[in-house]
Amino acid sequence: MGETIVSSGQVVAGGLGVVGRIPIRNLWLLMLYGSDLFRVLGDTKVTLEEMPDDIPDLVAEILAHAVEVRQRRHLSLGYQRRHAVLCRVRGRIDALTTERRRLLSRGLISCRFEELSVDTPRNRFVRAALESVSRLVLRQDLAHRCRLLANFMRSMGVSGDAPTIRQMSLDCFGRHDADDRLMVAAAKLVTDLALPTEAAGANSFAMPDRDEVWARRLFERAIGGFYEVVLTPAGWEVRRGRTLEWQTDHATSGIGAILPQMRTDIVLTHRPSGRRIVIDTKFNSILTNGWYKQETLRSAYVYQMYAYLRSQGGRGDALADSASGLLLHPAVDQMMDEAVSIQGHVVRFATVDLAATASEIRDRLLCVIRLNATA
Repeated sequence: MGETIVSSGQVVAGGLGVVGRIPIRNLWLLMLYGSDLFRVLGDTKVTLEEMPDDIPDLVAEILAHAVEVRQRRHLSLGYQRRHAVLCRVRGRIDALTTERRRLLSRGLISCRFEELSVDTPRNRFVRAALESVSRLVLRQDLAHRCRLLANFMRSMGVSGDAPTIRQMSLDCFGRHDADDRLMVAAAKLVTDLALPTEAAGANSFAMPDRDEVWARRLFERAIGGFYEVVLTPAGWEVRRGRTLEWQTDHATSGIGAILPQMRTDIVLTHRPSGRRIVIDTKFNSILTNGWYKQETLRSAYVYQMYAYLRSQGGRGDALADSASGLLLHPAVDQMMDEAVSIQGHVVRFATVDLAATASEIRDRLLCVIRLNATA
């Protein structure tokens, strides 16, 4: 893939660059780990990790193939609301429009009804993804293939405006349309890949002003997605965005409205071995300047992890009583892997080098979990 430029003019995909102070070799890899497509494919598509610079082309191939398969079996149908002037009653009569336009005198009537159609939000989203990725890939034959598929979907009647990624997050799959899952997962990743290019074209990324906030959320989503795919087959439970409850007594009536919530990034549980790991991801340097310019761990993060671990103990849950914590940051200038036991809970402070290769990042993420679980 060509170089990817952020607003500061620094390369962050297809070459080594930075977001804020964080060195990153390839944003494509983080987008892949955080995507639905990675969870759908699991470890079966190793090529996606081995060649992160080619991820847009590989994802485009997956999307095109999935669409071709669905077209051979016919695209999924759905009921869509329509408003039309007809010569017979269909659905509900729009009396106001009918009277205002004096349609009855001409033998017509305004109706609102639902119609079974291929022009569903899901199909429109996939068509828009094909159009976007055709401008993003480097291979001309693949770009032509995606444009043909998008035009074919339009000719079949998929012509409405595409829904947003937020609207698509509410889309649910049933037994009759489970075959759409791969197609939609690829389309969502295409949308993630294409979003930063909207302002500047296929090879120049004009990152939003909130690029560090966007990258922080991407980092958290990527770490959670990676562990979900890789560890679940080994018997681990991976829960993201879990809210923890305080152990409170003698609470006043208004404390519930002002007491802050505890919401973890990732919680890994392996019941056969009795292990639980609470992971908190931060997209900044693991160290900061303390007193007399001495670098120390960020105290607020340490207190936060301490609260996560100690607040859940003493409830008869052996996993919570022995849970360990992992504060995971990207590496800035140096790698770190330090640990300490605090009141029976092992807390590890580790970094992952996002400027490393895909295989090195994968090995590192697995290594910190093994070290944490056995410490």
